[in-house]
Amino acid sequence: MTHILVVEDEPSLCQLLVNNLGFEGYSVEAVGDGLPALAAHAAHRADLIVLDLMLPQLDGFEVLRILREGKDEVPVLMLTARGEETDRVQGLSLGADDYLVKPFSVLELMARVKAILRRTRPLDRPPLLRSGPFRFDLPRLDARRDGKPLELTPREFRLLEILITHAGRTHSRKELLQLAWERDARPSARTVDVHIANLRRKLGEEQGAPWIATVGGEGYRWVTPVATEPGEGPSGK
Repeated sequence: MTHILVVEDEPSLCQLLVNNLGFEGYSVEAVGDGLPALAAHAAHRADLIVLDLMLPQLDGFEVLRILREGKDEVPVLMLTARGEETDRVQGLSLGADDYLVKPFSVLELMARVKAILRRTRPLDRPPLLRSGPFRFDLPRLDARRDGKPLELTPREFRLLEILITHAGRTHSRKELLQLAWERDARPSARTVDVHIANLRRKLGEEQGAPWIATVGGEGYRWVTPVATEPGEGPSGK
């Protein structure tokens, strides 16, 4: 299982990262400073480090410098509240693979994480998912029905990904808001309902045979069994 080390001293953001990365199926460990990060990585080597630059004692720049001077090429995604170009340049010049400036979208974070892992672990191609007439290639953000691509927005795809990767489990509106929207967004439960309605329409749900069920007025779940299959991606050919 892909192991990700999160180095972030802000508790609420740290928990958000842990929850979302864990939901994606990654093994996640979190620490709040640079020295514990180096110790954690030494004890259990990470496949990716999500590294905040502004840490209480040993900052992210120093952590990155120590890793690279030690010939450790673990991929690093920098997180910073600083928007100055010099900070980004310094981090990248020290050997970071990518960066995100706070506040950032959870959708963008997940896309960056997956892109880095695809580049650095090209043989670890996740399987395709099939459910009824649908075929999903999650890393490529590709969803098809009977070979025809579905025109989904990034938010709709994120909601779909949450539902199909945990088929049969009910997700409350609150949980979907936490997992599919960025931390500083202020959507309501009604926002989830609207996006689910649009997603249902694009999936082409037949009357009496919904793919996404409403459960007790509390939340939603994907009701059709999901299976995995190997492959290069849904070509539709």
